[in-house]
Amino acid sequence: MERDGKMGGPLGVSKEGYAGRLEVLSGPTGRRQRTEADKARIVAESLLPDARVAEVARKHGVTRWQIYDWRKKLRKGHLALPDGVASAPAF
Repeated sequence: MERDGKMGGPLGVSKEGYAGRLEVLSGPTGRRQRTEADKARIVAESLLPDARVAEVARKHGVTRWQIYDWRKKLRKGHLALPDGVASAPAF
């Protein structure tokens, strides 16, 4: 197959839709690294009476599934609640 001298592509191929070059933007990826203390604070807020997990998640910019996962870690002992919340009665 014969090649085009200018762009190195095969001849006879439509250039329609050719975007030129691609610009790569660097910076934050959108993923946020939260500390264990932040996770515990968010979980504690979600455990308050009348708290809705979806509302707490929206407020902190996380998904409700992340909060459910952090709650599971709390139950298994992999995450500790802040001192002021751990002593509060849960009933």
